[in-house]
Amino acid sequence: MKKQLLWVLLALSAAAQAQAPNAAASCPPALKPVVEQAKAAHLTAELLTRFHYEKIPLDDALSSRIYDRYLKALDPEKLYFLQGDIDRLAANRNTLDDAILTEDLRAPFDMFNLYGCRVAEQLAYSRGLLPTGFDFQSNETLPIDRKSQPWATTEAQLRDNWRKRVKNDWLRLKLAGQKDEAIAKVLDKRYESALRRLGNLKGIDAFTVFMNAYTEAIEPHTTYLGPRAAEAFEISMRLSLVGIGAVLMDIDGYPTIRELVAGGPATLSGQLAPGDRIVGVSQGAAGPMTDVVGFPLDDTVALIRGAADSIVRLEILPAGNALNGPDLPNKVVTLNRKTITMQDQAAKAKIFSVTEASAQRRIGVITLPSFYQDAEARAKGDKNYRSASRDVARLLTDMKAQKVDSVLVDLRANGGGSLQEAIDLTGLFVGKGPVVQVRNADGTVRVESSDSPAPAWDGPLGVLINRGSASASEIFAAAIQDYGRGLVIGDASFGKGTVQTVASLDKIAKNEKPAFGDLKMTIAQFFRVNGGTTQLRGVTPDIRLPGTIDAADFGESTFDNALPWTQIKAADYAPVGNVRGEVSALLKQHESRVAADKDYQGLLSDIARAQGLRKSNVISLNEVARRQEREWQEKRLARLEGAGATGSGQPGASALADDGLQANERALGKSLAAEKSQKAVKDVLLNEAVSIMADEVALKRGQSQLAKGALAASPVVVMELPAPVPGLRAQ
Repeated sequence: MKKQLLWVLLALSAAAQAQAPNAAASCPPALKPVVEQAKAAHLTAELLTRFHYEKIPLDDALSSRIYDRYLKALDPEKLYFLQGDIDRLAANRNTLDDAILTEDLRAPFDMFNLYGCRVAEQLAYSRGLLPTGFDFQSNETLPIDRKSQPWATTEAQLRDNWRKRVKNDWLRLKLAGQKDEAIAKVLDKRYESALRRLGNLKGIDAFTVFMNAYTEAIEPHTTYLGPRAAEAFEISMRLSLVGIGAVLMDIDGYPTIRELVAGGPATLSGQLAPGDRIVGVSQGAAGPMTDVVGFPLDDTVALIRGAADSIVRLEILPAGNALNGPDLPNKVVTLNRKTITMQDQAAKAKIFSVTEASAQRRIGVITLPSFYQDAEARAKGDKNYRSASRDVARLLTDMKAQKVDSVLVDLRANGGGSLQEAIDLTGLFVGKGPVVQVRNADGTVRVESSDSPAPAWDGPLGVLINRGSASASEIFAAAIQDYGRGLVIGDASFGKGTVQTVASLDKIAKNEKPAFGDLKMTIAQFFRVNGGTTQLRGVTPDIRLPGTIDAADFGESTFDNALPWTQIKAADYAPVGNVRGEVSALLKQHESRVAADKDYQGLLSDIARAQGLRKSNVISLNEVARRQEREWQEKRLARLEGAGATGSGQPGASALADDGLQANERALGKSLAAEKSQKAVKDVLLNEAVSIMADEVALKRGQSQLAKGALAASPVVVMELPAPVPGLRAQ
């Protein structure tokens, strides 16, 4: 699964939700394509037209689709461009193919530069609204989703759209208890920071957005990765990098240490702490110090990372000095870069104690965020290479020693990863045999099998999925279901039934230094061993739990060019179990239990309210109406946090309450406290899935007691492998 936009544009869009044209605003520096980008685009076109599963020619018809997707990527909510801009840009509709083939990218860059101007204009307009404030007594509303709305035809229409967005930003802060003067300062700083980030965008940012408009016009899961994005993808697969062992975030233009990785150079030095701000980075023991204040975070990250055992020096503004003025000296910390393991993104496990009448059931839960594998280490013959299946195998060994009664594999929000890891993981539960069928573009079908001589776990098994479970997650869940090996519980999965390979454009072009990036390209489609495919339809659970993600907004079925569902001949396989016969009885027990579960019923209520809000597609800008909604939310959050069924309804009653701030606007301590509170909230769906697995254990043993609750007692942690918070930059 891919990110829809590069992070800088996501950050910009979130921060800039409050704008409209102002002719006096300055455009950011115009971006221009470089020769390497033009050549990378042409090489990408050659690969896609020859080797992609679809083999769609790059012609005027595809150019038109690229154009539409490029506009959608730049302005998905139709809040920046005017209809007049769209009319002028339409001249490019059938020429973007020529821009790629002739290696002349001026047209897509001109479109991006116009976008930058429009954003700058709207930021200037937003800041101009702040001195006068707003009246929240009227019954104005703000559309939540403007994708289906027409482009504004006049500047007045666009200004009104953005006036309402600034008003909403103000109201959120007001409801959180902030005074008008403070609100104006927060928002002015927010829009100013967005303008700074806009000015920091580089040609690679424009090029990446355009190239992904091209790749997505062919098929949803083909992606261009610039050199840094390619490096980040490799890091996510091998779960390691060479750096100092710190997680950074941008706060007011300072690269700020958010947390330190245990055992990393930064921690072992004893000289760094969360909240420290990095103001300079130097290479080697005596290299010149580069000022990084105001740098894009990725640029600072690139300076801090380097070769193993090499020296990096950091000039630090200590956290305690941040408010003490400029007279206190900074300090310089010298560190040796080391290989850092990203533990939090690896498999981890817990054991839950479940009460069934007088009996106790021990359910082991393995949480797997992705199907990772250090392919480079494996290719080199490293016997200790890191992989998802190897980590899970170790967890299973430990669980068996702990005498668990059942195992539940939690694949919620697991977007996939290595196909081989999905096969190897399946082998841990079914042993040797076919796992998935892969059909290439020429129609050739090969069967991929596990070579595990025997299962690592042959006891009761469950797989927990949701709409965010995709690709390799679906291969695993489908195989477990087809073999009758275990129960699949949760919401219908994403529906991605295609296989991608990553091609290094630099290796193909024989570049000595990274300049072109990578192409993640769809080359095949996978099918279940029963002959069906998860493409478009996903995996249907044996026992459905409510989905917290709206299928109308997320999943393969939301793409207009997704491959269709189809079917081939079943593979030669033999089921190893038959859990289908248990489903009816388990479903009755599930329905009986959740009918009396206040937390479960509260979740259903939350989902219904969210669906109603999406259906209405508007939120009120009236203070009285919004305060009533906030009070309801406060009570709900307080109950989730264990504060009882009733909360105060006052701002700040819950650590999870909306404070109206963006991540880089909060005090670091407050952000960390909110995350701690979030982790402490009961996972209602996991609780019920564990209870279902406890019911199954009782059913298999000829008992029928209803599980009273998986989280009634504190879980016993068997093994955990912690890692950086997603979305932050690990060094």
